Amino acid sequence: MKDYQEQDALVLFSGGQDSTTCLYWAKQQFRRTYALCFTYGQRHSQEVENARRIAEMAGTPFQVLDAGIISRLAPNSLTDFSVQMDEEQPAGSYPNTFVPGRNLLFLTFAATLAYAQGVKHLVTGVSEADYSGYPDCRDTFIRSANATLNLAMDNQFVIHTPLMWRNKKEVWRLADELGVFDIVKNETLTCYNGILAEGCGHCPACRLRNKGLQEYLAERENSL
Repeated sequence: MKDYQEQDALVLFSGGQDSTTCLYWAKQQFRRTYALCFTYGQRHSQEVENARRIAEMAGTPFQVLDAGIISRLAPNSLTDFSVQMDEEQPAGSYPNTFVPGRNLLFLTFAATLAYAQGVKHLVTGVSEADYSGYPDCRDTFIRSANATLNLAMDNQFVIHTPLMWRNKKEVWRLADELGVFDIVKNETLTCYNGILAEGCGHCPACRLRNKGLQEYLAERENSL
């Protein structure tokens, strides 16, 4: 890992398990961190207020951008309440929790804001190791987006993905190593139905999160 202690970073931040772990990771790596949250017509507006609260706990400046246009472009169960959420990934297809274009749009907005603020580093919590099959969570997408943003703005952004090759168990381990295990466990909102901490228990995000937690707790207990 390079030394970024004299540089600043903008963290794409939702207040969930992954982005909160990334925020605290960035606080250890960079001189200053800034948190950027998006509204995009998601099912639960409390996501934004919870993100604001966690950013305040972390002592990180917080900003919200409206990306609501994306909710009107492609049907999906996160922004269209009339669509029943897939609890399993359909064979040969993406789950209907996939919001087409979301991560590309978010990274473009984030880079534009970072450009205006003179920030070179962007941090996002996408992962290819343990995800719901979303194509915009893949390392190839991030590398391509990074190159495109640099060309579009004649800049040298670096997109950091500290969770890219970590499964959920390993994300919990990282949170523990960063000293924020309890914050991530008790204060974050990952649930697609807007329920804090352990969540509803049956949506795809909750099932992935809680499976990883149980695996990590078992590993930690066995290591004692």
